[in-house]
Amino acid sequence: MSQEPALDRFCLEVRPRALRLALLETAGNSHLAADLVQDSLAKLVSNYRDKPAEEWAPLFYSILRNRITDWHRRKKIEKVFDFFFASDDDDEGAPAPWESLADPGPGPDHQLGNLQLAGRIADAIGKLSARQREAFMLREMEGLSIADTAKAMHVSEGSVKTHHLRALTHLRNVLQSDNPLTGGISS
Repeated sequence: MSQEPALDRFCLEVRPRALRLALLETAGNSHLAADLVQDSLAKLVSNYRDKPAEEWAPLFYSILRNRITDWHRRKKIEKVFDFFFASDDDDEGAPAPWESLADPGPGPDHQLGNLQLAGRIADAIGKLSARQREAFMLREMEGLSIADTAKAMHVSEGSVKTHHLRALTHLRNVLQSDNPLTGGISS
């Protein structure tokens, strides 16, 4: 029996969530994020279609993580070249990367509140270490088990637990200090 329909369904379901993860990792570059996700899905489909369905999520996120890591490495090299060949053209009017992550609510007040909250959350997630951010996104956003997250990240289950707990603690502290009901900053 062919797994093609199940694999197609998996790809359709994982794409939007993976795109959000890639957007965070690429500072909101939607074209780059879409390319990274598409490349990762293509590699999963071409190389791992015969694997059992329960292995697709860890495999896919491992592929995506590798693609993002490769992009970060290339970006570091490009920064060196940009330093020597910099131009005066800046994107001053470009929207903040987190604005594309917001879920618009019904009306301007809700939209503004959602944009501000999304910005605070994206900023807080962006301040996590790469491993904490990855563990948080895979566990909380993707719902992967500790074992599957460990496979996707190529680390031990204990490491996943540590990174995930530290991420949750950091996010809770940042967002709690920003909540007017708990005595934090209001916006």
